[in-house]
Amino acid sequence: MTSEGVVSAETRGVFGEDCLDYVAVLEDLLAARTVHSAYTADRDRTAVTGRQEHHDVERA
Repeated sequence: MTSEGVVSAETRGVFGEDCLDYVAVLEDLLAARTVHSAYTADRDRTAVTGRQEHHDVERA
């Protein structure tokens, strides 16, 4: 928070439009209203979920 009472926040690891859900939460927690917002590069990314397997192989 600045001396003027300005709070800045950025979501990380939230992809797509889901980040917008956090705007209302922050407004409620801070008893404030959003004056300016902008998207980060994560807006156009999607979460990647995967499974990595490790196999031990004995050579003959």
